[in-house]
Amino acid sequence: MRKDIKMPEVTGVKVCIAKSVNNLGESEWHVYLINQNLIELNNVMVVSKGFESKSADARKTSTLRHMIEKVQEQSVAKIESISPEVFGFFNEFWVSYYIMNQVFDKKFVIQPFHEFELEQIQELDLPGKYAT
Repeated sequence: MRKDIKMPEVTGVKVCIAKSVNNLGESEWHVYLINQNLIELNNVMVVSKGFESKSADARKTSTLRHMIEKVQEQSVAKIESISPEVFGFFNEFWVSYYIMNQVFDKKFVIQPFHEFELEQIQELDLPGKYAT
């Protein structure tokens, strides 16, 4: 059973939403995976979805799945584009990856927020919001 499987604690990995400006001066929003570890992550699988609340009749987004073969040590990988229309949702990202032959797994959630509530994402030098 799952409770009998000992999963190591995820450290040095973060997920965030960040805002950048393209060549036309338009805002672009993306979800990023940040690897602060001194070792690469392999076979990274990210499953993302958004929901307004836990109630059964709440609005939900589609579930998206992304596979990233490698995320180098102390680097960032762009996962997906995201629309500001879902910033009022709970945005959930299940991240699974391997370091050597060990699997790591963690759920990251970005709480609902407004564009004026951004913080500085140090690893990207962009404004955004970290997942918890």
